[in-house]
Amino acid sequence: MKGIIGAICGDIIGSSYEFNPVKTKDFDIFPKNSRFTDDTVMTLAVANWLLLDLNFTEDVLINQMQILGSEYPRAGYGGRFSRWLVDENPEAYNSWGNGSAMRVSPVAWYAGSLEDCVKLARLSAEVTHNHPDGIKGALSVSSAIFLARNGYSKDEIKEHVEINYDYDLSTPLDVIRPDYSFEVSCQKSVPQAITCFLEAKDYEDAIRNAVSLGGDADTQAAIAGAIAAAYYDVPVEIYKPCISKLDPRLHQIFREFNEKTLGE
Repeated sequence: MKGIIGAICGDIIGSSYEFNPVKTKDFDIFPKNSRFTDDTVMTLAVANWLLLDLNFTEDVLINQMQILGSEYPRAGYGGRFSRWLVDENPEAYNSWGNGSAMRVSPVAWYAGSLEDCVKLARLSAEVTHNHPDGIKGALSVSSAIFLARNGYSKDEIKEHVEINYDYDLSTPLDVIRPDYSFEVSCQKSVPQAITCFLEAKDYEDAIRNAVSLGGDADTQAAIAGAIAAAYYDVPVEIYKPCISKLDPRLHQIFREFNEKTLGE
């Protein structure tokens, strides 16, 4: 299976290791406490915005994020974002965090061109993450997904991201891993997550790469998984258990978005 399932599975698999980091690729992929987190909830909020708002307005996006966020108040939001979710007049707060990158995958599956993809990614980020680094994180990840789903090679994806977004993707994971720790900034987590995809041999390997860094595991696995799902397929033995963890509300949005973008 392709599509936003890649981000969802990455989030669920990484959820158990966000605060229990590992430095190995040999880990239980579905511990009993694995669950969807804010990464999945906000990914599906963006997906629902694209389904409902043909004019792609900020007001509808904010509304969808606040509605879905309020339905899952314990999904694991950051402190500033938690306050934004309940603010009657929510405004962007100059965030450079990786929340913009972890929720962006729907735009890459919805957009018909790279130009449209980048425009939608910017919109999806700017309602909260209007810092240049926050925007750059969303744009780089969405571009990588769009290129991957349209048959570009890893070398071409790497070159595009490095040239257009000034990320260094040359450092191998084996060099990054030993000293890497929990990091929520786009600047210090998005390039690493993209590298997890670039070094992977398949979807599962991309997820294992991301978790094995010992950082913000659910978000980095969501980002790496989002790109990997466009380049590879998410195997049935991974996506079925993850879909089963979605409640009816989230599953409905997921199903409707897949029907719209994948015809499934």
